[in-house]
Amino acid sequence: MGNTVSIILAAGKGTRMKSQIPKVLHNICGQPMLCHVIRAAEKAGISRNIVVIGHGAETVRKAIDAGVEWVKQEEQLGTGHAVMQAGPLLSGVNGNVLVLCGDTPLITPDTLAGLIESHDRSGASVTVLTAVVDDPKGYGRILRNENGSVEGIVEHKDASSEQLNINEINTGIYCFNGQSLFSGLREISPANAQGEFYLTDVLAIIRKMGNSIGTVRIGDSLEVMGINDRVQLAEAERALRHRVLEELMVEGVTIIDPHNTYIDRDVSIGPDSIIYPGTIIEGRCQIGPNCRIGPYSRLSHVEVGHDSTIHNSVVAESVIGNSVTVGPFAYIRPGTVLRDDVKVGDFVEIKKSVIGQGSKVPHLSYVGDAEIGEQVNVGAGTITCNYDGSRKSKTVIGDKAFIGSNSNLVAPVNIGREAIVGAGSTVTKNVPEGALCVERSKQVVYPGWVARKTKKK
Repeated sequence: MGNTVSIILAAGKGTRMKSQIPKVLHNICGQPMLCHVIRAAEKAGISRNIVVIGHGAETVRKAIDAGVEWVKQEEQLGTGHAVMQAGPLLSGVNGNVLVLCGDTPLITPDTLAGLIESHDRSGASVTVLTAVVDDPKGYGRILRNENGSVEGIVEHKDASSEQLNINEINTGIYCFNGQSLFSGLREISPANAQGEFYLTDVLAIIRKMGNSIGTVRIGDSLEVMGINDRVQLAEAERALRHRVLEELMVEGVTIIDPHNTYIDRDVSIGPDSIIYPGTIIEGRCQIGPNCRIGPYSRLSHVEVGHDSTIHNSVVAESVIGNSVTVGPFAYIRPGTVLRDDVKVGDFVEIKKSVIGQGSKVPHLSYVGDAEIGEQVNVGAGTITCNYDGSRKSKTVIGDKAFIGSNSNLVAPVNIGREAIVGAGSTVTKNVPEGALCVERSKQVVYPGWVARKTKKK
């Protein structure tokens, strides 16, 4: 596909979305819909992609991290006018120009590659991707003559009552001979119901010049569904998520309930892992083989090693090692690293901390801004008091230390290797290696106190 350049039309406002966000930036499977179109073009072998932006142009440009060229359509005067804006970037370019829509996130690389291949093989000046649909309302209709050859395309608002009965539609995706495209664009005018420069008018001009128009009919019309409102956005999301889950299952991942599991497109999961219902895995997550995730867990931008279990928990922007157990009901916040064989139990919150190999934080604890060594046991109810109201400070716990239940470690503080902190202690000073630290009030017992108090009443 080295002789093909794509022009992706992404200038529209998307009024029916009823949003301040440009339409092409609405997310599907963790990415703006425009990213899915760019990705399809790149995977189809197209190395040069030009995106035409207009409404919210700078917002779109800043949000898309992709190696594309940008061109701005100052006024939205139609699809033909949008393609014209890319003309200066393509002067002297020989080869194909693939025109795509930025709001068709379900289009696949295979479909685009097939369209380009068919175009090259046929020698047509333009090849149109078409679809047959049950309800063609709103779409341009493909006009064919008695021999079945394409004569042109008529937009819905300009179609006659007879033409409205045609159910073969224009998907808005074309592969043009570059010279034919820009020659035709010079001839079009806004003499139509919309007062716009239609790209579809180029096809009629190409036909009048005696050149041929080819078509490729797509098998699954869902691929070319345009997103115009939130209902269609949800339909596309559901379809793409199903596609992602199928790919994972084919690669050896068990999805217990695909209808109740939500995994983004940039997630990778190793074979023999099991994903339980109600689980959300989003962003750039990497999960190793033989893991157990869920039920009802949420992972966002997380790296997980092999043989680890995360159930009924939230994990964000963290690294989880091998053979780690998290949950149930744990909250692992950004910047956390759990080394191999770590156990984090129920109702534990960990933030921006490193937990060493084989250490345990079994339940009901908060660990923040801490560095915990290997083989450490953190008792129930332990709190690292990392914030003094103006700044965060660090807690360091050495290897094989034992922190008794209901302890408060007031940072900055160091607990030495193999040190023991007695239950109920509030530690404000460093504890040396191998020492016992007990900081609590002396227990006092008053025998018979209850009886005496009752007698007085």
